[in-house]
Amino acid sequence: MKRGLVVVDLQNEYLPTGNLPLTRIEEAVANAVRVIRDARDAGIPVFHIRHETDNEGATIFVKGSAGAQIQSAVTPEDRDPVIVKKHINAFRETDLKQRLDAEGVEEIVVIGAMSHMCIDAVVRAAVDMGYPVTVLHDACATLDLTFRGVTVPAAQAHAAVMAAFEFGYASVQSVDEYLSA
Repeated sequence: MKRGLVVVDLQNEYLPTGNLPLTRIEEAVANAVRVIRDARDAGIPVFHIRHETDNEGATIFVKGSAGAQIQSAVTPEDRDPVIVKKHINAFRETDLKQRLDAEGVEEIVVIGAMSHMCIDAVVRAAVDMGYPVTVLHDACATLDLTFRGVTVPAAQAHAAVMAAFEFGYASVQSVDEYLSA
C-alpha cells in the first residue's frame, strides 16, 4: 500500500515566539524533521498543510504574516505540495484528496498541530474517506484547554485525542516505533 505523509500546520504561529505557542512544540518539530527526512529517503510523498486566514481582525495565521509561514525546520522542498487551508479540516475546500489520489496514496501518516483540532479533523476525515491512518503522537503538539472554568493540561488533552484515535480511528505510534518498523 502506497503511503503519504501529511504534515499539518507546523507554522511559526505555534512556536514560543508566535501568537499561539504550543506545549512541547520544539520536541514535536524535531521528531517531524526525522519523519520527513525518512519519508524523502524512502520516496514517500510529503504533503504540507498551511493554515491561513484573510479574515479582517484575525490575530493568528494571518495571510502573509510571519506566523502563517511554515517553520524553517520543516521547510517544504520543491517537490512537496503545500496545501493552503482556511478551515480546521485540511480536506475541506482544498485539493488534498485529489493530490493524494494523483500520487496513488492509499494510506497516510499524520504529524503536526494542534492535536485536538486540525490533527483530529484530518484524521477523522481521512478515515471517513477510506484511508488507513497512522498518527505519530510525539510529532504532534497541542496546548492547555479550558472548558467552563476547568483547565485541561496539554498532555491530558493530547492523550485524550490519541486515545480516541487508537480506540477507533487510527494506529497511534511513537516516531521511534514508526521509524524502526
